[in-house]
Amino acid sequence: MSPAAETTKPTLSAGIGAASALSVVLIWAAWLISTRHSVGGSLSALDLSLLRYGIPAVLLAPFWLKTGLWPKGVPKLPLVLMVLGSGAPFFQVVAFGMRSTPASAAGVLLPGIMPLATALIGMALLGEKPDRMRKFGMAAILAGGLLLLAANFSTGILSWVSYTILPAGATLWAIYTHAFRRSGLSAFEGGALICVWSTIINLALLPFYGTHLLSAPFTETGLQILTQGILSGLLATLLYGAAVRSLGGTQAAAYTAVTPVAAAIGGALLLGEPIGPLTIIATLVTGAGVLLSTGLLSHHRRT
Repeated sequence: MSPAAETTKPTLSAGIGAASALSVVLIWAAWLISTRHSVGGSLSALDLSLLRYGIPAVLLAPFWLKTGLWPKGVPKLPLVLMVLGSGAPFFQVVAFGMRSTPASAAGVLLPGIMPLATALIGMALLGEKPDRMRKFGMAAILAGGLLLLAANFSTGILSWVSYTILPAGATLWAIYTHAFRRSGLSAFEGGALICVWSTIINLALLPFYGTHLLSAPFTETGLQILTQGILSGLLATLLYGAAVRSLGGTQAAAYTAVTPVAAAIGGALLLGEPIGPLTIIATLVTGAGVLLSTGLLSHHRRT
């Protein structure tokens, strides 16, 4: 689909787009903390994925029933990439990486890397040319990762899983961002299709892995219904789609600069995770790098 086709649908105001993006940041931070909290609990990754996508799939049924599972006139490749990049496959990758990663480090290695991956894909495949400010931002994100690596030398908390799996998840989300931008779907349509296809995938896996949803304590299940199903699965999906439609994929990703800081603070306050000086510095450097790499601060110099 051509870039011109992307503008055929009315966009939201920039103010609503910014508010949507900031809301997503807070939900993502809560989701990281909740997912980390669930490690070692009664619910499996498949259980969490069922909640994350199944609940919004039901609530958004009017939209996917109207469009159909394969909407006419919508390119199939972007839809497949959307499900891969933010649906059930993405969730399983991130859940695996989160098993051995504190929320503070996950904030750097997942949402902190997302804008960098988004920018690199834009450069490699879409012909985007970053200015000097964005290049500084990319270097800052890399520096944040190196600082986190240096902090790990003294604590030994992180393993190769954290440094490979979570950035892979960030890359999947970047793919989704560009694919959704070019799909022509609205935020509700895109979110509904991602959730229903992810639910189909999850249900197909049930005979092989089973579920603990009916036997787990209600306190645990209730928390995950709220954070996974309602906040992350429904609200964040719709709000991020609205932000991308309004601001564009690159600028929408800029607001994730707050996520590493929010995840680190939340992990310390709610999970009792220790945060050393290097981790704090890595979080702040990554956040600043995210803001610069997306080009938000240099937007006024671009046409």
